[in-house]
Amino acid sequence: MSQPQVVTEIDELRARLAGKQVALVPTMGALHDGHLALVDRAAELADTVVVSIFVNPLQFGPSEDLEKYPRDLEGDLATLEGHGVAYVFAPTPAEMYPDGKPQTTLRGGGVAEILEGRSRPGHFDGMLTVVAKLFGIVRPHVAVFGQKDAQQLFLVQRMVRDLDMLVRIEPVDTVREPDGLAISSRNRYLSPEERAAAPALHRALEAAASAGDRGIDAVLAAAQSVLMGEELVTVDYLKVVDPRTFQPVPDDYRGPARALIAAQVGSTRLIDNDALYLN
Repeated sequence: MSQPQVVTEIDELRARLAGKQVALVPTMGALHDGHLALVDRAAELADTVVVSIFVNPLQFGPSEDLEKYPRDLEGDLATLEGHGVAYVFAPTPAEMYPDGKPQTTLRGGGVAEILEGRSRPGHFDGMLTVVAKLFGIVRPHVAVFGQKDAQQLFLVQRMVRDLDMLVRIEPVDTVREPDGLAISSRNRYLSPEERAAAPALHRALEAAASAGDRGIDAVLAAAQSVLMGEELVTVDYLKVVDPRTFQPVPDDYRGPARALIAAQVGSTRLIDNDALYLN
């Protein structure tokens, strides 16, 4: 099966997609098996699959090196071969933002300012702005996002609901290595010792879920007891949120919840999350 066709211009992509039922998978490239799970799901949902590959400068803060973000379009095209992708939309920043930084942008509200948003100010506003642009360009019937980036997924779902966008958001479960580590483009930066320590994040989430019948304090304590044994893991946050609001749950909360963790493993920042039930 041939590789996807690469389109770099907005007008050309719109012309090619006219009248088609489209599923969109937005990415920043450096594709891996986690992305392929999204692509394969998209191929089940629509006749035409579009994967966008765009390293969005609006998502990068002053302390984050935009220029060092991995870019390998040829490698990404080879990865996508055989997965039913019709088009890869790979615009330049000038194509997406012809007048430079846009004056009209989206704000994610309070949820965009906590957890990952606290560590990366402005990140989610930039993400929502480019996702909204991609929805306007591609006009997909469905867009597929991974559950690994749970806060991003929540904010995109909320944007679609708040702004009455005509697109369905399809979540896909986190894809993991055999030892439980969530697949991420950042994993390539881990040393062998750090790679051995990194699955502690998932083990902590499993411990949290197993303690759900004992309340929130027991959930957090169970996760922390796992993480304390890993010297190479430095926790940024460990929180349990209400999946309906993405706000931290109160002490007396009962019902479905989601545990989220972010940590430095050596010099690499990793995130993970999993569902649990508090009763």
